Amino acid sequence: MSGPNGMLYGGDEIGALVFDPGHHSLRVGYAQEDTPKADIPAVIGVGPAPLIPDAEQKVPDGNVTQSGTKTGNELRHYIDVTELHVPRPSMEVQTYMKDGQIENWDLFEKMLDYCYAKVIRSPSEHHPALFTEAVWTSRPTREKLAELLFEKYQAPAFFLVKNAVLAAFANGKSTALVIDAGASQTSAVPVVDGYALVNAAVRSPVGGDHLVAQAKNMLNNMHIQMLPVYSIQTKEVIRERERARYTLKTLPAGLTPSWQQYMLKRQYEDFCHCVAQVSEIAYDERTAAVVPGVHHEFPGGYHQDFGPERFKLTECLFEQSLGAPHLACAAAAACDADARPALWASVVACGGVAAMGGWTERLAKELAARAPSSHRLKTHAAPSPVERRFAAWIGGSILASIGSFQQMWISSQEYDEGGKGQLERKCP
Repeated sequence: MSGPNGMLYGGDEIGALVFDPGHHSLRVGYAQEDTPKADIPAVIGVGPAPLIPDAEQKVPDGNVTQSGTKTGNELRHYIDVTELHVPRPSMEVQTYMKDGQIENWDLFEKMLDYCYAKVIRSPSEHHPALFTEAVWTSRPTREKLAELLFEKYQAPAFFLVKNAVLAAFANGKSTALVIDAGASQTSAVPVVDGYALVNAAVRSPVGGDHLVAQAKNMLNNMHIQMLPVYSIQTKEVIRERERARYTLKTLPAGLTPSWQQYMLKRQYEDFCHCVAQVSEIAYDERTAAVVPGVHHEFPGGYHQDFGPERFKLTECLFEQSLGAPHLACAAAAACDADARPALWASVVACGGVAAMGGWTERLAKELAARAPSSHRLKTHAAPSPVERRFAAWIGGSILASIGSFQQMWISSQEYDEGGKGQLERKCP
């Protein structure tokens, strides 16, 4: 299928783009590549623009998009870590996602503007766009996204795919039980022959954010203070478990609580990333005590070894009725009896939490204890944590570059003729 100016979609002459919006970050990049070009935090800093004389001659800089009039009540949007992590007075941090779907469209437009201008660095009308979506995305949200891409960004073609389907494709499967452990929730979605069975999908609010909240409680109970990294000017080298000695920076007045909480949350995430580990069996202090500890230094200079507590921390991810093993069993049970053997034979684990050490091994062990003995159980997870985390994006990259997929795109011409009805017909 060729585009308006005779270019082949997905051919070598034109790069299709893959967008994978999530609660933690937005992944964006070219199809046919093996990792996204950018992984941008899914929050945007909104604050007053600094007053600049002769604003007419001022070109908006790097990662900043400007809106509003030149009357001084102008708002600026700060996107991506280099702009977002700078302490600025009255800058509120807001997200455009809610419950796995895009909710704040004005903010999401700013994010797309940034992606095209600074990441892709090419006009949007040259690139077909493939978007991933959660299984429970509502119809109005899907239609709004198609309208935005075709009418504002003039995309030559557009396509929407469920992220569970793409994660299965990334692992070389068209039928799979996909367990996606993300930031805001964990879900189990049966995929049969490339179609997600929406009615059998189940989810729970236990994800990376829940783990971060647990880490915060754990450190508070251990009386370890997490100082924001931007507030420290200098720190001294100290002995293990000695009280931290540091000097604080003078920060601008009027830093908003939303920004401070966002920055601290990033540090707790960092702590979980470095320290948290999932034990292969249910937590048992004696077994965990045998495993060597992990040393961690906090921004203020305080440092110590973490032993059994790093295993205890992750037990919240395997709670009886909310953990991934329970969700997998519930999703499989909601499917047709004929489909179950194929689903149990290819359980695919993906998502940011699944990239944590020991998570997939523990999942496989717990499923082995729960799965029906008549079915053969096989759990698949990409070998590298990066591939697990970006599974849906990688699946989209594979799909958009396959020759036989090129007739599946909704072209701008079809959209003009058939309107939003094309979505239900071509992207079930």
